[in-house]
Amino acid sequence: MAGIYLHIPYCKQKCTYCNFHFSTNTENVNEMIEAMLHEIENKKDYLLGEEIESIYFGGGTPSFIETRHINSLMKKIFFLFNVKNNAEITLELNPDDISEEKIRELKSIGINRLSIGVQSFHDEDLKFMNRSHDGNMARECIAIAKKCGFKNITIDLIYGLPNLSNKKWGENLDIIKQLKINHFSAYALTIEPKTKLNYLIQTKKIEPISDEKIETHFKLLQEKSEKIGFVQYEISNFCKDKAIAKHNSSYWKGKNYIGIGPSAHSYNGITRQWNIKSNSKYVLKLKSQQDYCEIEKLSENEKYNEYILTSLRTIWGINQKYLTKNYNKKINLKFTSLIKKWVESGDVIKENENFKLSKKGMLMADGIASDLFVI
Repeated sequence: MAGIYLHIPYCKQKCTYCNFHFSTNTENVNEMIEAMLHEIENKKDYLLGEEIESIYFGGGTPSFIETRHINSLMKKIFFLFNVKNNAEITLELNPDDISEEKIRELKSIGINRLSIGVQSFHDEDLKFMNRSHDGNMARECIAIAKKCGFKNITIDLIYGLPNLSNKKWGENLDIIKQLKINHFSAYALTIEPKTKLNYLIQTKKIEPISDEKIETHFKLLQEKSEKIGFVQYEISNFCKDKAIAKHNSSYWKGKNYIGIGPSAHSYNGITRQWNIKSNSKYVLKLKSQQDYCEIEKLSENEKYNEYILTSLRTIWGINQKYLTKNYNKKINLKFTSLIKKWVESGDVIKENENFKLSKKGMLMADGIASDLFVI
């Protein structure tokens, strides 16, 4: 089963840590939605009739645009694709973007899962990140969503902030328990070029974020989440009551997916393609029926490397039977040779036919994966 990701490139705020910022007028939004509708049409055969189990509206802040635009994209997808009856349909939103009326509108058109960009429940952290909401607004947003009948809610949190103490980070996790949320994602703050955060560090207005601090927060995240009943089913994703995100897990399990919109990626097991990043160029090329994406056919080595990178991050790990079935003898021999030292060091745990990261191994996930790659 496959998924569809729709990258909606609009957001009304400029976060300290983010260089993604587009606000626009009605005419531009209309043109963008029209271009995305054309792209959905273009990709109707990309998955060869495979059933769709997840649809995800993300990228910027989809809740920033009118619900009718979300609805038009949904209708096109349901018309052209075989969408499963109980498909997970997620929409990202910010706490300051919504009202009870907006939430009810979204539910009425078929959205059944909300991903809320909380980032922190502490006002000082939100101010540092230049977010438009405060902690109370975040709580209120979740309360409204529940009132409107949403049972499947996930929130995003960020750790590794310069002034985020261990105590405050732990309190964020306690609040998740209080609000009875069954899924959340937690990401370390990253320093991207051309962002305010990068500028503040370069000009020595704030101290660089140390690896030690990030590691301490990550370990606290693991300990605290386990105590309150969450399973870390992927390095950055946690759930309880088996509320694993279908959309998120489809990437890590190597399932096929379509990406719609500027900079979106698609993968069907044979080729990978990625769209042009520029909003204006994307719209222009779709309108004039020009090429708007680059395509590459994956070699066996590239498919193997991608499987290693994604699978290693998850609770399911790397399955040796899958490797034997799908890759040549040379690749399998190399994997067997390379994985041995990571098992011996305790960074990887072997359970039957699966190789999974230990808690301490998760801190070195990218390094371990790259060591296992075939070049």
